Amino acid sequence: MPMPVADHLATLRAEGELLAAAADRTDLDTPVPTCPDWTLRDLLRHIGGVHRWAGYYVTTGYAEETSEELDRELMETWGDDAELVGWFRAGHAALVTALTEAPDSLACWTFLPAPSPLAFWARRQAHETAIHRVDAQAAAGRITGVAPEFGADGLDELLLRFLTRRRHRPDGWGAPSRLGLTATDIDRRWLVTISESGVRGDDRPDAAACAAADCVITATASDLYHLMWNRRDHAGLTVTGRPDVLDRWRTTMAVRWS
Repeated sequence: MPMPVADHLATLRAEGELLAAAADRTDLDTPVPTCPDWTLRDLLRHIGGVHRWAGYYVTTGYAEETSEELDRELMETWGDDAELVGWFRAGHAALVTALTEAPDSLACWTFLPAPSPLAFWARRQAHETAIHRVDAQAAAGRITGVAPEFGADGLDELLLRFLTRRRHRPDGWGAPSRLGLTATDIDRRWLVTISESGVRGDDRPDAAACAAADCVITATASDLYHLMWNRRDHAGLTVTGRPDVLDRWRTTMAVRWS
């Protein structure tokens, strides 16, 4: 089960503040190491736009997927560079307020299974913001981790929901491979099967099944969260079996907005 909505909202608020703080001390032309071809300017425009896009669903109850035209209207509202961090802060604050004030009965479009639309948007935006906070900190020079429970929740969302959609089929993967993940700071394991037909995640494998995977990674939940979102490499982590499976994950399973 996902974390409670209130916990996701508290994390969304805190992660957005950390992202803005990193942006405040960094030049907008700085490359983002974790997002090749992006500068900090591109990152702020993206996440600030996503917050406004998500907030639109929450505040209007819009029941369909937005069009590209509406996406541009909602998202591409940034001004001059001097106003960009403030523009991000305003959109983040508005999203937090919208989700905090939304009723439990909120009905609107979503794109992943969830207990409710409110639970979906709170969880999705908490993780969207946390991962892009890592990107902003990577540009600024120092990345911090997340709490074990939030890292585990993020792995659940990524491996059991986000990457199981048809759009994330790893074409050309070949024979199925399995990644086993074991968290050292929380009692959780994941077993991920990757094949040309898609990604299948199991969040309750027994220890033997996890240890028998083609590649096994043991680390904190925060490090596993960042690793599987391709926000760090495996240096310093315990990796056994076939590291080439992890290398292929990093090159094949990139998540892009489009």
